[in-house]
Amino acid sequence: MSQFIIVLFKNKERKKIIKKFQTGKKALSFFNNLISENQSVVFNREVENAIPCVYEIALLEKNSQRLLPTYMTDEFGRNIKVKLEDPEFNILKISSYKYPETIFDISRNKKITMNFFITRYLPTTSIKVMSILNNKVILQNDDEIRLFSLKSESEAERFINVLSHSFFEMKRGDCIFVSDTSSPQRKYLFNFLESKGYDKKTLYRKYTTHPRSKEK
Repeated sequence: MSQFIIVLFKNKERKKIIKKFQTGKKALSFFNNLISENQSVVFNREVENAIPCVYEIALLEKNSQRLLPTYMTDEFGRNIKVKLEDPEFNILKISSYKYPETIFDISRNKKITMNFFITRYLPTTSIKVMSILNNKVILQNDDEIRLFSLKSESEAERFINVLSHSFFEMKRGDCIFVSDTSSPQRKYLFNFLESKGYDKKTLYRKYTTHPRSKEK
C-alpha cells in the first residue's frame, strides 16, 4: 500500500485521490508542481449544485509519527488547525486549490475551460465584443458569432468580470466587455441570435440544464 497520497478536498471532505507514492520526495515534488501549475487557472469553480464550494489539495502520509499539527490560512487570514477524519493518514501539507470551472460551448456541444476559451477563441489579431444574455456569454468576432452557456446569470457575470480583469493584467485591449445590457439591447440580441439559428428556448433560459458529466 502507498505510503503517501495526494488528495483533493471539497468543502473539507475528500473528493478524490489524485496520485499515490511510495516515497515522500516524489510525493512532495508532485504536490509542489501541482500548486505551481494551478496558478495558471483563470476561472475557478465556486458553486456546484447551487452550493458554494471551496477546494483544497493535500499531501498525506500513512501511519506517520508526525506529532506537530498542520495549519492553513483561511479567507480571513486566520491560522486554522487542520483535522483529518481518516486515522490512517496525517496531513503533511495542505493548500487552497483553484479547481478549473467549465463553460458549455454550444456550437461544439462540449464543456471547456476559460484557458481553452482564451487560446481558441480570443486571438489578438481582431477586435472582439463579449456580452451577457441571461446565463449566456456572446462572443462576436467580425462576422463570427459564438454562444457559451454557464450555470447561472451570476456565473456569466463572474466569467465576464474575471476575463476582463485578466485582459487588463495582460494589457490586452482587443476585446470590449459588455456586462450590463439595456432592455432594447437585450431585445436586439434575442432577435439577432434567433436570426443566426439559435434556439429561442435556449436563449431565454437563465440556468443551465445540460446533464452533468461524471467527473473522474
